Amino acid sequence: MSITKESELAGMQKISDVVAYTLKQMQEYARPGITTKQLDDYGAGILKDFGANSAPFKTYKFPGWTCISVDNEFCHGIPSVKRILKEGELINVDVSAELNGFWSDNGASFVLGEDLHGHQKLVDASKMILRKALDSIKGGVKISDVGHLIETEAKKQGYKVIKNLTGHGIGRSLHEEPSEICNFRDRFNHTRFKKNSVVAIETFISTHSNYAITLPDGWTMTGDRGGYMAQHEHTIVVTDGKPLILTAQNGI
Repeated sequence: MSITKESELAGMQKISDVVAYTLKQMQEYARPGITTKQLDDYGAGILKDFGANSAPFKTYKFPGWTCISVDNEFCHGIPSVKRILKEGELINVDVSAELNGFWSDNGASFVLGEDLHGHQKLVDASKMILRKALDSIKGGVKISDVGHLIETEAKKQGYKVIKNLTGHGIGRSLHEEPSEICNFRDRFNHTRFKKNSVVAIETFISTHSNYAITLPDGWTMTGDRGGYMAQHEHTIVVTDGKPLILTAQNGI
């Protein structure tokens, strides 16, 4: 969407605060021994307290309120009573929701407890790359140039990017135009960021894979060549200068 009046900005800020707070609280609540279903239920309770609706459930009838992916699961992991979190695992939580007709999206990967398996370097790289990408975005900048920056920074640190997962426009629905904000230079995409538009910018930084594939459950995605992936995401408003980070409350 494009912000045209103060009430729209206020609506977007309110739902963005909700998803950002929920994500941060879920990350702090996560601990070894609980199930991903328990973590999802915890997040669902926070969204409900704010009167917000789970975006993946409302839009796609996703079998959970948030997406929780563990270790070699890249994204869209289904919360389960069978999946018990363990020390040192790489966890990704993605929280998106709707409130009063406004939609916002954010996500974060983190290491649960002690970094037993050396995942923290990947997590830190993803966060750093997201910060650099956000710093480069303003009205008039080519979307493909930001994708080029993300891939270049990933390669510098020995990582790859996932080419079939992208950021996207957001605001009045979960996915809007621009529909693909890629993590690489798409030479066929000549679209530019527009001032006052609302977009979700997200990294997909991988150790081994360039593409994500869907598992038989129809939702969970892993890498075509295995390995691990870290994702970090903010919903922002594009300006003439530094973007307004609506989901800043998540602390990424």
